[in-house]
Formats: sequence, structure tokens, C-alpha cells
Amino acid sequence: MCGRFARRSTQEVLADWFGVELEDMPWFVPTYNAAPQSTQPVVRLNADTGKREFALLRWGLVPFWAKEAKFGFTTINARAEEAAAKPAFRDALKKRRCLVPADAFYEWQRLDPKTKQPYAIAMRSGKPYAFAGLWERWRPKEGPVLETSPSSPPIPTNSPSPSTTECP
Repeated sequence: MCGRFARRSTQEVLADWFGVELEDMPWFVPTYNAAPQSTQPVVRLNADTGKREFALLRWGLVPFWAKEAKFGFTTINARAEEAAAKPAFRDALKKRRCLVPADAFYEWQRLDPKTKQPYAIAMRSGKPYAFAGLWERWRPKEGPVLETSPSSPPIPTNSPSPSTTECP
């Protein structure tokens, strides 16, 4: 097979889009059903170098002041109109922003009291995009530091479609 038709890996494509060295990226596979508490890739600035880096963070923001990691179950998404006012998101909004790469997300429509229908939301072009995100570092009383992030904050909930950035 001719090399020009070879498919590039997800990591290669994302490294190009976000200007990150491929050898500096953590290994991950595409997630087709990202759920709260799962580990997802985000792009953020490295505190030491100031350059972009990929990090694998747990979905569900746990503020530094939280007593338990289960706080992250209630902070999986931040609304743009509320993030600056809510204590759980306030500090991260000022200091710890990131991008969450995606090629689609799901919204659920209730058809009747017992049935929901998922709808995939994607760019018409089929290209990936990135959600604005927040991340936080939480240290439990015992054990390693946990870095967490909501999956897609801040998405304005009063607009007909999410606020996204299309990747080149």
C-alpha cells in the first residue's frame, strides 16, 4: 500500500492540531462513550515550560478544598453563565483552563417518561473540535494527587448549539 494513503493515528492528528510533540503525548485510545469519572485527554499549558501539553484527567472536577473525591460526581459540566460565581469552578476558571478535543458529543431527548433518544452532535465537516474546559488538582489526605476536569465547560446553555472551536 502506498504510504500516502496510510491512516494517521489519533495521537498524530491531535499532536499536529494542537502543536504538541508526538513523543511528549500520553498514550490513549479514542473514547466513543466518555462517562463521568473516566480518564480523558485534555490540552493545557505546562506550568514549567509554558508550552501546550496533553494530559489525561479524570472527568468530574474536584476543587482543591473538597474533602472527598466523590464531589466530582456533581461537577461534570460547568455552565458558562454560572462558572464564575460557583465556588467549585471559580478558581479553575481564573487559573486552570484547558481544551477538550472531541469529534462529537451526545444530547439526550426524552421521548416519553421511560425512553430517551441519544443524538450525536458533530461538525458538518466531520472535523474534530475542542470544548473549553477547566481542570483542578486535588490532594487527598492519603494517596496521590488527583487531577480532574469537567468534560466540556463552559458551554453556554442558553444558545442553540455548544460553543466550540474547530480544529484545523
